[in-house]
Amino acid sequence: MDETTVLRYTAFSDSPTGGNPAGVVLDAEGLDERAMLRLAAEVGYSETAFLFPARTASTSGQLLAGIRYFSPRAEVPFCGHATIATAIAHAERHGPGTLQLQTPSGTVEVTSRVEHGRLVATLTSVPPHVSPVAEGDLAEALAALRWSYADLDPSLPPRVAYAGAHHLVLAARTRARLAELDYDFSRLQALSARCDWTTVQLIHRAAPDLFDARDPFPAGGVYEDPATGAAAAAFGAYLPTVTALQLPARLTIRQGEDMGRPSILLVDIPASSAQGVSVTGTAVPLPS
Repeated sequence: MDETTVLRYTAFSDSPTGGNPAGVVLDAEGLDERAMLRLAAEVGYSETAFLFPARTASTSGQLLAGIRYFSPRAEVPFCGHATIATAIAHAERHGPGTLQLQTPSGTVEVTSRVEHGRLVATLTSVPPHVSPVAEGDLAEALAALRWSYADLDPSLPPRVAYAGAHHLVLAARTRARLAELDYDFSRLQALSARCDWTTVQLIHRAAPDLFDARDPFPAGGVYEDPATGAAAAAFGAYLPTVTALQLPARLTIRQGEDMGRPSILLVDIPASSAQGVSVTGTAVPLPS
């Protein structure tokens, strides 16, 4: 286990100074849960992905592989930025193609390809769903964030969205409100654990197809994520349920700018709500 190779990539940016860093283990055979959690804590990023390579390909010729995701504190059911990082790291060593990833949440397809001279990857989530948020949970979330109901954008009501992991979605009325992130970590951590929220996705609509986002991740022991692919997929499921969005549609999410790690996530929403939401980005290695 001490010889396990942990790669370090940043996802949803083409610069090492942007995006969300992730650890990637391309061959996790022989690692148990305790070893994976230890490695994730040693890496110290919000997520580390552990790939269990398939011994055979699927009937369609795509590679089947198991994958698990660990924050420094615990396992999470799905992580988008670590999936993109894994796909790019795998493509750099084995060539572009499609991986069928068996995640704890279900099968996630991720395809890597070369565009404009660089590798990009697109993941397609498990079938998503959106549900109301209990009034008491919403009130507690706002109190933990030190927000008021007046800070919310009434045109984008609060919901809990799922595309492999659950995220509370809250829309800020102003960009200034989004920029002033100062929350009670322990209080939001306790609420997230009780409600099974992986992150709280805070958004502001800059244009009909452009959104700014910030994602507190206290459930994973992380104050804020600079790029959250799982939350982006969940947001893609959320938006058509609260707006008259013509489908299919593509959205752009800007995240990490307030942290000094700018990230771009492209979200493709299918015509059918029964289909998974796709999230596209690139990833680059980090200096060792």
